[in-house]
Amino acid sequence: MAWPPQGIFTKKQVASAADMKGIKWRAYSPATARIGELVGAQPVTVQQAELSQAMATGVVESYMSSGSTGYDTKTYEHLKFFADTQAWLPKNAVIANKKAFDALDKATQDGLLKAAAEAEQRGWTASERKTGEYLDLLKKNGMTVYPPSAQLKADMQKVGETMLKEWLDKAGPEGKAVVDAYRAGK
Repeated sequence: MAWPPQGIFTKKQVASAADMKGIKWRAYSPATARIGELVGAQPVTVQQAELSQAMATGVVESYMSSGSTGYDTKTYEHLKFFADTQAWLPKNAVIANKKAFDALDKATQDGLLKAAAEAEQRGWTASERKTGEYLDLLKKNGMTVYPPSAQLKADMQKVGETMLKEWLDKAGPEGKAVVDAYRAGK
């Protein structure tokens, strides 16, 4: 199931990656640091527990995360804009041991698969509902939530393509096979 999608929190509305050049960008992982670098921002490593203080003291002027993080950290007290880019959907998954699953009788396997499918549907529905609720709460607290401009979408797509190429260069043929299978829907 998915967590709420990621967007960009900023002090001023942004219409392109160029609008983020030089701003202090919260990074919480190598990937978010790389996104910051690729848009011309200055990545600063700050974990969520320190985010409110970092915004209050000017250590962070922007970051990429979900509406839920924005609400939970009271980002609206410091940053006033959220570009709802829906850049990615972080996901949770349950993984089962194949040997243990195969050892179950058919009725138990079928029941487990049915329960898993129902839980997945409930999870996606809840995530979609919570996403809307968090965006409404951000607005209610004075934040402007807006769809990304065509230019910002194109700029962020380019960032994604660059990061994918960098990953494929490291992952080699096996990584390429995974991406090709994903793109083919397999």
